[in-house]
Amino acid sequence: MSSSKISVIIPALNERDSIGHVVASMPWLMIAECIVVDNGSTDGTDQVAREAGARVVYAPRGYGSACKAGSMAALPTSSILVYLDGDGSDNIDDLPRIVAPIEEGSADFVVGSRLRGRAEPGSMLGSQIFAAHLVGFLVRMLQGVRYTDMGAFRAIRRSSFDQLSMSEMTYGWNLEMQIRAAQHKLRILEIPVDYRCRIAGISKVSGDLTASIKAATRILGVVFRIGLSRRP
Repeated sequence: MSSSKISVIIPALNERDSIGHVVASMPWLMIAECIVVDNGSTDGTDQVAREAGARVVYAPRGYGSACKAGSMAALPTSSILVYLDGDGSDNIDDLPRIVAPIEEGSADFVVGSRLRGRAEPGSMLGSQIFAAHLVGFLVRMLQGVRYTDMGAFRAIRRSSFDQLSMSEMTYGWNLEMQIRAAQHKLRILEIPVDYRCRIAGISKVSGDLTASIKAATRILGVVFRIGLSRRP
């Protein structure tokens, strides 16, 4: 598949100290573009991302809002959408393995699993690992599809994404995508990926107790609101 087919989408909220490194490390010969979606940064994240080579778009606050805006802004010629975080924790060297099954026609949706891969010590909290196992169990019970993680690093065929009618504008976006992919009977593949400690800053999801509780509440809400609906 030619480089004109892949758009990389990176939601970013106050990631000035990491986003430049993440964008600069893109395999530019392999992708058509890198879109950084700034959804309310106050630290100049957008300027750093643009200087590093990204196309910057803007979205209202909310992780899902940023992902949706980036998806809608992707070049019309791109047939694969790739998502990853802007904190440097996802290893871009895994990108060829993430997109290969879609390029080869054997999968429509590929999720990178941090739990099945090599996670740097301290990169994931015990609460995150527990949540991944719990949500994986619930989704398997409700949808019959086994996931081990809800990590950001993933790729989906553009035409398949268009079928999903994504609506979750918060941190439940990743899980909604995984549930809707199961409901639409996409060909799903989960592969191990490496995971590292963030380059700088504090996680918006697990950085403090309040953030963790809010994210957990949203994610569980998605499990039952969307997961209990068995039809697309």
